[in-house]
This record gives sequence, C-alpha cells and structure tokens, in this order.
Amino acid sequence: MMEATQNGELAYKLVRRMDQITWDRVGPSIVENVHRNSKLLSQGRSLADLRHQVVGEGDSAIVIAAGPSIKRRDPLATIRESSYKGALVVTESAIAYCLRNGIVPDLCVTLDPHATRVVRWFGDPELTREKIEADDYYARQDMDEFFADQVSSNVQVLRMLDEHGPKIRIALCTSASKAVVDRVLQTGMQVYWWNPMMDDPDLPDSVTRTFYDLNGLPAVNAGGNVGSACWMMANAVLGKKHVAVTGMDLGYYGDTPYYNTQYYHEAVDLVGKENLDKLYPRFFNPHVSEWFYTDPAYLWYRECFIEMTQDPDCKTYNCTEGGCLFADHIDSIPLADFLRRHG
Repeated sequence: MMEATQNGELAYKLVRRMDQITWDRVGPSIVENVHRNSKLLSQGRSLADLRHQVVGEGDSAIVIAAGPSIKRRDPLATIRESSYKGALVVTESAIAYCLRNGIVPDLCVTLDPHATRVVRWFGDPELTREKIEADDYYARQDMDEFFADQVSSNVQVLRMLDEHGPKIRIALCTSASKAVVDRVLQTGMQVYWWNPMMDDPDLPDSVTRTFYDLNGLPAVNAGGNVGSACWMMANAVLGKKHVAVTGMDLGYYGDTPYYNTQYYHEAVDLVGKENLDKLYPRFFNPHVSEWFYTDPAYLWYRECFIEMTQDPDCKTYNCTEGGCLFADHIDSIPLADFLRRHG
C-alpha cells in the first residue's frame, strides 16, 4: 500500500534514533524500578502462569486502548450490543472507561515507568490540586471527557478499582513505578509479573539478560507502548488467533491543535513553535478517507507494531476506525464486522 503523507520530515530522522532517545529518557528509571519490584514477586505470579489459563471464550481477543477515537467511536457500546464472550485486554489508561461502562476486563496491562502520571489511571490516593496544577499532561490532551474534572474523576476511579480490582488480572511489568505497584497491590488485582525486553538477550552485556538473571521472569517485546503490549499479550500469552485493536490511533485527528498532543512541550523545546509541522507527519487513512497526524514517538510505535504483527500465526484487525495505524497485512475493518466474524 502506498501511503499518502505530508510534512514531518524531522520526525522520520528522530525515529532512526528513538531506541537511544528512549533509553536516555527512561532507561535509568526502568532499571531502578525493575530492581525494586523484583523484591515483590511473592505478591503475584509470573506471567508464564497466565499461559495455562483460559481467558475469554474462543480464539479471539479485543484490545481496548485509550486513543482519541474512543471518545468519537465508543467501541464499548458496540461490544456490549454484541454480547461478546472473547477476551478483553485493556491498557491501564482504558480501565476506567471499561469499568464505568459496566465492563470488567479480563486482563489489564501496564508498563510505563513514569513516577507520577500512570498511577492516575488506577486512581491516585495522593493526588492534590497542587499536583494537578503542576502537570498539565491530562488537562491538555484530547482524551476521554470523563477526566475533565480531574479531582472528581480520580475519586471515582479510586472507588471503581477498589470495588472491581480483585476480579481483574493485570500483566504488571517490573518497569512500573512504585506508585503504580503500590496502588495495584492495594486494589487486590491479580498480578502477573513480566520484564520489559530492552534489547537482544543474546547480546553481550544485555540489559534484558540482567533482568532475567535477577528475577527469572519472562521478557516481552512490548513494541515500546502499552497498546502494543496488549496485542502481544493477546497473541503470545493468551494464544488468541484473531486479535482486534480499538482506540489504538497512534496519532491524532486532523483538527486537533498541536497543543493538545501528548508531547507538545517537548516538541516546542526541540524545534520551536514555528517548526512544529516538521515534527508531525500527516497520514491519509484510506479506510476512513480522512487525514490524521502523528508525532515522533507514535510514529516509532507505529513502525514497531507493523513489524510485530507480520506473524502469520495471528491475524490482526485494526477496528479503531481512524488514526495512523494501517498496513497491508492488518485488516482494517469496523468493530461491528469483527464481532460478526469472531464474536
């Protein structure tokens, strides 16, 4: 498939260095978190144990991520109408979306090492208005309107996770922050630990190998982000042969201001406001006949996911119905069509 693209020439240059950029940004935090969490493995099980469980009926799974399309497409409404019995694998950022719509997911996944932001998806017991004012990450983004009132939504998420946590399995990466791990354990979620695959474990001085030697946990290639990690869990761990992804835009709607993108401040610091077009490539999605755009991080995730999903043992369907993720071997179809075939 020939892709119609515009702008973003600098983004493609950055993608070639993204492995090193990512390591410089979060590598030390990941190493620190893995060492700390390796002392907590008795409060959970190895991800390897999940391979022996039946999760969802049949050979299909649906991944629910929290991209901007969930606000416009509302995939859970379609799933509820279908009485789908297969596995629901969700990013931690989508867990509140599921619970407040009356759906308890089969498996939640988390891996981001950020010290303060990620815990918000589980409800942050330590959240204050001062913390909210100090970080505009949630206020800026084109995300679920449920989070518009951050204090009120946090109270509701705390309550929902406290109620439903014990019913939910979580693939908890050892890279997760102390705040996330403490909150997950507090909710009583069923923990399955795993290590991030940082590099080739057969290489000399492999970081991945040092993690395995430290705690003996399986390493998972997560494709750099939690949405791709969910797909990998559905495929490689749960053994599903038909995996649909929803809310996995890996980009933004064309009418979204740059200010509302995830890494806006970092982008301005890097190239200045006057050069932002060079950092945001635009893609024409032929499946919905609409333009979207992405940033260097999502562009990298996109390339990783396209490479990951070329395994013929698992058929991948993008049911996001928008965004920048599409390729010849990924079947881009409406979620309702996937449910008719595999529901």
